[in-house]
Parts: sequence; structure tokens; C-alpha cells
Amino acid sequence: MRLMGSAVLLFSLWLLMSGIYKPLVIGLGAASVLLALYMTRRMDAVDDAHLNLELKPLGFVGYLGWLLVEIAKANWAVTRIVLSPSMPLRQHLFVVPNSQRTDVGQVIFANSITLTPGTITVETEKDHFLVHAAAFGDTTMDELADMDRRVAATEQGG
Repeated sequence: MRLMGSAVLLFSLWLLMSGIYKPLVIGLGAASVLLALYMTRRMDAVDDAHLNLELKPLGFVGYLGWLLVEIAKANWAVTRIVLSPSMPLRQHLFVVPNSQRTDVGQVIFANSITLTPGTITVETEKDHFLVHAAAFGDTTMDELADMDRRVAATEQGG
């Protein structure tokens, strides 16, 4: 059942993104879906590791909306810094604690940091990340703590 659901989802995405409904394209899409599913089954046979998405769907969608707004605000701030004649950079490498229970939650938090312009997650550990900021400010740690709290709230049981 899981395999069929994955096949339908992947093939639907292929059709939506290609936007071309000719036999050759549909055949190539079907072949690539079968190849992807075959490779996934082979990898599962080797390590039998499954990823459980323990996220609250509505909470996660709300978080994505909030994240898009934060990315837009950070883009504006980085643009102002770059266009400023004095280029007021205040680079800083620092540790950010995380409170996510799951690996997926930690990945979402680390990638959210990296998606925000001017910051990048350099290294990940179980309970903290090493982050570089091009424009470290007085509120940077508070903003990242807020992001951490929001990501943790998207996890099931959180």
C-alpha cells in the first residue's frame, strides 16, 4: 500500500511539474518513478531505516507561512547591508541550542536557519547547532530561540 501511494504521488508530481502530456514524457515519468521506487526498496533492504514524520500538519503549514515572512524580512535586511556604502557586517560564529525531539524537527530547524539570508548552520549536534551570521545583532539569539520554539511546536506530542 505504501509503495502504491508513493508511486501515485511521485507520478502525479512528475506530471504536474512537467506540464507535458505526450506519450514519451509520460513513459519517461513512469520509468523514473519505477527506478526511484526500486532504489528506495533496495536501500530499505540494506538498513531498514524508516523516517517517521511526527509533525502536526496544520502546525507545520502555519510554520511555513511564518518562515516565508521571516525569510522576506531577512532578505530585506541583508539587501540593506549589501547596498550600504559602509557594509556594516558584524560576523559571528555561535552555538544555538535546539529543543526538537525528532531528527526531522532538527533538520527543519537547521534548514530554516540556513534558508534565512545572512545565516547558515555550519555544524549540527544532538542538542545544539553551530551557526554563522553575517549580521549578528542584539536580537539574533532571541529570534533563533523563537524559531526553535515554533519548530518544536510542529512536532507531534510537542
